Amino acid sequence: MAYYITKLCKGCGVCLKICPSNAVSGEKRSLHTIDDNLCIECGACGRICPYNSIENSFGRICKRISKKLWEKPVINLKKCVACVICIDVCPTGSLELDYQKNIKESKIPVLSDEKKCIGCGFCAYECPVEAITMEII
Repeated sequence: MAYYITKLCKGCGVCLKICPSNAVSGEKRSLHTIDDNLCIECGACGRICPYNSIENSFGRICKRISKKLWEKPVINLKKCVACVICIDVCPTGSLELDYQKNIKESKIPVLSDEKKCIGCGFCAYECPVEAITMEII
């Protein structure tokens, strides 16, 4: 079930800009909508909305959270097996392989662009060895 924009929407467009799947549409200063078929339920729209006009898939209003308080993936290199599942599921391309010396794997996933990360947690959820935790950094 997708997220939903309520009538409290003022059409500011911040949700439209942050949505990684282009599920949000609407004209400036008009009620925006979310396409059920495109929404990946990452929650970025709800965390960014200044009018608290987004409902999550459970029908609960999402509260705005300052971007500096959004959780980011922290990778435990001792647990990581460099399977790249986290990279494959990242909707914004914020994770990438990076060469590291003195690590059991020559390439490991890293958060390459912290500003691009929307804190969805898909990487942590899909990690088969639980090497990723979501933390405020």
